[in-house]
Amino acid sequence: MIGRFATLALAMLSASAVSGNPFVEQPVQSKKTNKASFVSKVMSKAHPLRRLDEEEQEIDLSPYSIKYVKCQFVKAYDDEMAENEEAGTVLMTNRFVIFRLCPSSSCAYNYGEYLIDMETYLESAVQYQQEQQENMCGYCEEVCANDDANRRLRRLEDDLKVDCDTCVSECEDIENMEENGYMDASNFIECQQVGEDDDGTQYFAGARCGSDGEKITIGIFNDEQCSTPDSSASLSNYLEGAELNYDILKAIYNQEASISCIQEDWEVPEDDDGNGNQNQDEEEEVEINEMCRELYDGAAKCESKHGFQNGADNYEAYENQVAQEDLVCSFIKTLSSGAYDQSGEIVLKSNVSSEEGETATTGGQKFALAVFVLGTVGFTVYAAQLHSQLTSGGASGMGNQGGAMA
Repeated sequence: MIGRFATLALAMLSASAVSGNPFVEQPVQSKKTNKASFVSKVMSKAHPLRRLDEEEQEIDLSPYSIKYVKCQFVKAYDDEMAENEEAGTVLMTNRFVIFRLCPSSSCAYNYGEYLIDMETYLESAVQYQQEQQENMCGYCEEVCANDDANRRLRRLEDDLKVDCDTCVSECEDIENMEENGYMDASNFIECQQVGEDDDGTQYFAGARCGSDGEKITIGIFNDEQCSTPDSSASLSNYLEGAELNYDILKAIYNQEASISCIQEDWEVPEDDDGNGNQNQDEEEEVEINEMCRELYDGAAKCESKHGFQNGADNYEAYENQVAQEDLVCSFIKTLSSGAYDQSGEIVLKSNVSSEEGETATTGGQKFALAVFVLGTVGFTVYAAQLHSQLTSGGASGMGNQGGAMA
């Protein structure tokens, strides 16, 4: 399945060439829309090949933490939308998230960079954060309610970084969120209808990227795929007076924080803090949390370039992804370079000089580019038809010449 990602990446990378100079390599740009029909199917099928020895093939993720980098919308041609007369467009909006696996010390080197569809990323990350909230509040209730200065309380503050002075009130706010007039923003990460006008116009809410990709917010869209944002509509108009609580989403897109791939142990220890119990804890096998495993297995990988240790290239189960690593790295670089705007449209820019920086392409240049691309496609089709006619006609003519000479 990763082969489809390779086709997509080749097509989408042409956007970066257009971004540098909109009047260079137009034939490459004209092929882009023909190949990019795979874009909507790419990331959900980027899983590695599995073998019978799957358990032995799993990469050790325990030394690493997940760090969110950015999200990016990308519009590309889609066959199904082109066949749908009611679609109104042939472009499908695809949503990606770039994240890293960083060593515990820092994320300046020896890290891996990855690309995955936003739906998969948010589903896994939201589930993880919700479980963390539930476990934290359960531990807080049992330990802080006793108000005892024993090993359990010290572990709550030292190991789990939870303060009894704040966790009780925090958990009460979570439990009473709706009563306090709030709704959890993570409830809207999947596109869903939230309203309809008297004339039948429907409105949908779903996740969208911030202008620079650093944040993930909830916005209003005009279609059930949440691909066409409606900047004129306010989400608050459809929440019946409630406001959105972004605590979970903020924890997900916080670029200053990272999430350890080691599963956190929220089990409340016994009061006895003897050496026997402590040694037993130390001998327990390290468990990797499901979020890290799911995101790593489901993502396209760029590891060797950044010095990631013991990565996919050391395991046969990931050979199909390793073969496409250079292409993946280039595609991630394109998404990170600002080749697309917030809505997923290609950003056309012209590099005048290193001193003058980048200047936006004018509307006339964009129009000329579009005409040139369409003209190139038209001439290509005409040339193919002409070649076919000449070939068949030429063969017939040669036969006639042969008869005359005989």
